Amino acid sequence: MASESPNSPKILKGALAVYPEQTPGTQPKIIVFQYNPEQLRRTLAPRAQPPDRGNTGAAREEVLRVQGPPIETINMTVELDATDQLEHPESNQSAVNDGLQPQLATLELLLYPSTAKAQEQQQQAQAGKVQVTSSDLPLTLLVWGKSRVVPVLLTTFSVTEEAFDVNLNPTRAKVELAMKVLTYMELQSTSLGTDVFLSYQRQKENLASQAKPLTDDSRVRGLLPV
Repeated sequence: MASESPNSPKILKGALAVYPEQTPGTQPKIIVFQYNPEQLRRTLAPRAQPPDRGNTGAAREEVLRVQGPPIETINMTVELDATDQLEHPESNQSAVNDGLQPQLATLELLLYPSTAKAQEQQQQAQAGKVQVTSSDLPLTLLVWGKSRVVPVLLTTFSVTEEAFDVNLNPTRAKVELAMKVLTYMELQSTSLGTDVFLSYQRQKENLASQAKPLTDDSRVRGLLPV
């Protein structure tokens, strides 16, 4: 993939911000996308209470009630290409030695608990502890413009490696990411992610308040009940 022209307008890049701790004040690791994905697909599903089929009256009362914000999923494909780096090997020794392995490993580790935590669990099990503590993944924020900074959980991670160097290191790859937006329904009230999600929803509310009809709606209003 060709590099950007120096005269091209400065484009804001999408990114993932990874927080090892879910408390305010923690400094994140930033994973900036090399190229912005060409498509971003989002789906929203109501978080509704399943209807009680044995009680028709109650089901009717509950039909417009929800338990919280909708369940939102985000899908995108991130492209990686080491061609530009390999053209200047003297300043990109990592790409020469390992191709895209470091970038892919950084993304893949979003799904792994740390090895230190895994060893701690093993030691607890060998010590005969009845309750072995579970592992926490880092808190990940998808950063996609100023109005869309949102906590997410990776649910699917698929890599297609498309080209390789002489040592079989991938030099071009596509990473398909599926993410679930995390809300205050999933996160602790003290979590940084909860504050971020509430800000994300407020941004939606602010944007919606600015929306104006793209065409005259008077005829439609005339059809509505008074």
